[in-house]
Amino acid sequence: MIPIRSIVVSAVLLSEFDGQFKILLMKRVKGRFWSHIAGKIESGETASQAIVREICEETGIQVQQLYSADYLEQFYEASANVIELIPVFAVYCDKQQAVVLNDEHTEYGWFSLDEAVEKAEFGGQRLLYQYLWENFVNRQPSALLKINTY
Repeated sequence: MIPIRSIVVSAVLLSEFDGQFKILLMKRVKGRFWSHIAGKIESGETASQAIVREICEETGIQVQQLYSADYLEQFYEASANVIELIPVFAVYCDKQQAVVLNDEHTEYGWFSLDEAVEKAEFGGQRLLYQYLWENFVNRQPSALLKINTY
């Protein structure tokens, strides 16, 4: 048997630069790969509270427009012998959003979809970025997916 675990949340942040949306990716210290934001849910937090906290901790960004991405990242974590299910959130940031990294990352960049897909280490990341682009950049997301952050 392989247990299913869901203790992590993730988010893809979008910001406009010269009229074009870009995806925020950060290079992790641990593993040294490019990724979107992710972190563990702390005791007493909802998934949306956890991702708002993680975004602030990792980037200094105060979330104003949070959406459920209506997507679950899923993968097998061999070291723990579990299947991870991670709810994904989408965040619209201010235009040309500034980022202040914490010590979990060495660098960051705002990337086009093609650039983000090229930098993605894992196939699941590439699928996520393409899905998010289709449903949050190419079309307006459903208002039913919007989450109040206050």
